[in-house]
Amino acid sequence: MNKKWQYNEVNRERAKEISKKFNIGLLAASIIEKKGLNDEQINVFLNPTRDNFYDPFLLPNMSIATKRIIKAIENQEKVVIFGDYDVDGITSTTVLKRFLEERGLTVRISYT
Repeated sequence: MNKKWQYNEVNRERAKEISKKFNIGLLAASIIEKKGLNDEQINVFLNPTRDNFYDPFLLPNMSIATKRIIKAIENQEKVVIFGDYDVDGITSTTVLKRFLEERGLTVRISYT
């Protein structure tokens, strides 16, 4: 099987414009330029608020998971969080662990 790498050129002028307008480095501006975002989208990307987050209840079975977590908190159960060993996996398990510990639970993390 032959694979062909595709490399898309960055519009350097647009990247410079983004860099200057949003006061960010040229590398970050180049990445944003490649995403094809307009100025409003760039502003949201660089300065997100909770209003910009996706609704977590769009994930399958989120209401089931939420009810189970509430039950664990009410019963002061011991909890194990299974996470994956990459940057978002470590971050999300750490945030969840801290949240649960602040509610008095004993929490352990297991990375897969």
